Amino acid sequence: MKKDTVIALKKPEVLAEDPLTEVLRRGAKQLLVQALEAEIASFLKLHEHVRDENGKRQVTRNGYMPDRTVQTGIGDIEVRAPRAADRRKSGGAKIRFTSSILPPYLRRSKNIEEVLPLLYLKGLSTGDFGEALAALLGKNAPGLSSSTISRLKEVWQEELKTWQQRSLKGKEYVYFWADGVHSEREWRTPVNACWS
Repeated sequence: MKKDTVIALKKPEVLAEDPLTEVLRRGAKQLLVQALEAEIASFLKLHEHVRDENGKRQVTRNGYMPDRTVQTGIGDIEVRAPRAADRRKSGGAKIRFTSSILPPYLRRSKNIEEVLPLLYLKGLSTGDFGEALAALLGKNAPGLSSSTISRLKEVWQEELKTWQQRSLKGKEYVYFWADGVHSEREWRTPVNACWS
């Protein structure tokens, strides 16, 4: 009789969804939707005076942009940005709505953009970013592969080079230089010491 030597290996554990994080994510999505709706309502109110010869409004609500996913500190959030349309047939430049909360092409919140160079500066290797970010942002953290991090490193190095070569002409900086020695030894004053 032939003996079976196949051993099933355990699959790596998948991080379970945290109920608190899921509640926070849903709450963040609701707040984002409310903020975007308030932003477009304000935009439309600002341009309600733009009307045609029949008195019909020309800057109107025009549905939503396609859904997109934004990476945030609490995971991915699906959002739909509202849009507006300028229906004027002629005359000057068209009035366009651009959200200041959710700019076009935004894929990551600012705190995610800021954590990447910090992790790099703290010594995280390029190949380890995917695993570390999956633990921070969830298993489906797209766009943060090692090749993306390598491209970002090139951008950071170029930004550093530009910063180092900036002109300091006409700028004055105040600085302090302090030097000293700190000893861990604790000094005690004798009880019977008299200071005059």
